[in-house]
Amino acid sequence: IGKSLYDKKGAELAPKLVKQAAEKGCKLVFPCDWKCGKEFKNDQPTQIVTREMGIPDDWEGMDCGEESMKLFRDQVMASKTVVWNGPAGVFEFDNFSAGTKSLLEAVAELAASGGTGIIGGGDSATAAAKWNMEDKVSFVSTGGGASLELLEGKILPGIAALDDN
Repeated sequence: IGKSLYDKKGAELAPKLVKQAAEKGCKLVFPCDWKCGKEFKNDQPTQIVTREMGIPDDWEGMDCGEESMKLFRDQVMASKTVVWNGPAGVFEFDNFSAGTKSLLEAVAELAASGGTGIIGGGDSATAAAKWNMEDKVSFVSTGGGASLELLEGKILPGIAALDDN
């Protein structure tokens, strides 16, 4: 993964989650290519690498590549409901925003075709605002983690306080 951010606890948890998803018939779709840069900035040389190639040691993955964009779009369009939480790249940098914009456009297209496209996260909501597409999806929440906890069935403190009154 080169210089890309690495979450050791998340990496240890991932195989268990993949197994649980498979047991429940849930298909998980992972990127297969990445647009990489050497520094965390917009203007710089870039390269596309595949899963088989791996990200070189002195590079970091900053966006998904075109094949991943196609995979994600196909999965979104084959769905009835999508809850999108988290950008596909460093969308704040124009050179690394294509994956996030592509995913946002797919969620908006799903909503326009009668499906449900929900944006459930602060960064994803910021991306929708960047491209003036908040009104192109079914719902935008800036709750992020709270949105996911609500979907999990957890009781949120603010909702509980309202229920108590």
